[in-house]
Amino acid sequence: MVNIKHEDLANGAKKFRKELLMMPVFALGPVLAHMSLRTGIRYSDTVGELSGDMQFGPYSDTRIDKSETTVNGRTLSTFFGSVVREFKPNSVYKSLYGSAITKGESLKSADIVKRVLSYYAGRLGHNLYKNLWNAVRNDDGDTTKDLFNGFDTITATEIGSGAISKAKENLFEFSEAISVDNAVDQITAFCESANELLTEETNKLKLFCSPQIYRAYCKDYKQTTGAIPYNTAYGQKAVEGFDNIEFVPLANKKDSNYIHLSTASNMLVGVNQMGEEEQILVEKHAAFVLQFVATMFFGVQFETLSPERMLVGKLFAD
Repeated sequence: MVNIKHEDLANGAKKFRKELLMMPVFALGPVLAHMSLRTGIRYSDTVGELSGDMQFGPYSDTRIDKSETTVNGRTLSTFFGSVVREFKPNSVYKSLYGSAITKGESLKSADIVKRVLSYYAGRLGHNLYKNLWNAVRNDDGDTTKDLFNGFDTITATEIGSGAISKAKENLFEFSEAISVDNAVDQITAFCESANELLTEETNKLKLFCSPQIYRAYCKDYKQTTGAIPYNTAYGQKAVEGFDNIEFVPLANKKDSNYIHLSTASNMLVGVNQMGEEEQILVEKHAAFVLQFVATMFFGVQFETLSPERMLVGKLFAD
């Protein structure tokens, strides 16, 4: 009989604190490969870009360029979140290690402790990933969806304010729903509408969309191109005619009202990971009940809304 003591879990939480705090970030792995992680963000940081113009002209002793340079600042906010979960340690480890124990495999207490704590930390990260686009900050809420404003929420707010619009050339509105019969034409039209400085990016551009839209594109591409020599695979990693635009289909964008074409550096995910406010603890609650306590900063933001860095596609509402 293996028995996990409160002291083992408490000491394990201290020993593996840094590693455990990174577990929620590791759970974002599928999307962080296409975004930019900013650490050391405690509550807020100003991001953005310089805008303005400067030009050479024929030599002159008197001409002065009086055009202004401005900073288009944006705020990357990380919100302080917390969770307290009561649990019975032996019940947790039995569910995780039950098969190994019955097979008589050797298990060390330290391994079990790390696995139990990692399991909880990993679930926190799973829910950050699930709500990365649709989260809406609610000070009175009690779930991950209430913790921060997701990318789609920020997008909707900026469309409402006019900062993302057709006039500013960072918004494309689809006139019909994307389907297996029109996906290639629709996505091509979207990419062709993008600012040329965006599509000329030498680094890979990311086209964030739902898996349904990606599958529709692949099916339509297959039936459109047929058996041409270079059409040797079903999955299209890039948009036809735009080799530098990479599809990034994400399960957490399943019900999104938008698709986003952007550089990875423009999609910011903010965490702290450096302050004493962030903790993962195990505390005694009752004779056989412990508490898993975690606190962490988290938030997302676009570095800029400039059409040279991003194009939003507003999907057609049926």
